[in-house]
Amino acid sequence: MIIAGLYSFNRGQEIIESQYGAALDEVKQVISTVDSAKYKHKISKEKTKLGQDLYSPPSLNRAFKQEFDQLHWRNHRVACEYPTEYYIAGFTPTTSSQGAFRDMDFVKNRVGVEVQFGKYAFMVYNVCAKMTIFHNLDVIDVGIEIVPVKDFVIEMSSEYPILSSSSGIYRSGVSPILIFQC
Repeated sequence: MIIAGLYSFNRGQEIIESQYGAALDEVKQVISTVDSAKYKHKISKEKTKLGQDLYSPPSLNRAFKQEFDQLHWRNHRVACEYPTEYYIAGFTPTTSSQGAFRDMDFVKNRVGVEVQFGKYAFMVYNVCAKMTIFHNLDVIDVGIEIVPVKDFVIEMSSEYPILSSSSGIYRSGVSPILIFQC
């Protein structure tokens, strides 16, 4: 895969290049190592793409995991604790939060990485909430979100988050990275 676009928020690119250059180089290495063509093996059952060969997001996620693991990036998981003191008298929740957790796909040297070939709402959650939560927990200083561009999404087996371009220069197997300063 190649990096087709980059969006920097809150001076994120500047900070990561100047303070976390080695980590950024590893992220770029992982992206370039993943051969998306190997993961275009899912035969679509979707009405609008029936019978087409599509990219398998779970397979792509596993490929990224394998590459990040080889460079000693690790998943970071924290338990979620939900306070009950705000419930009104007489209300008892029907579900337990026991075992609930948040996790960041990959963390190394205070850099967090999320690979998102999932639903669009999770991309927004990763960017707007998760990066901040893990920063406030003193786990990361900067975060990187890897998402597919629109042309790549079209060839995936379901609706996935996109970074669109009106220029039309993007093609299959490309991924932008979004860099955030927490």
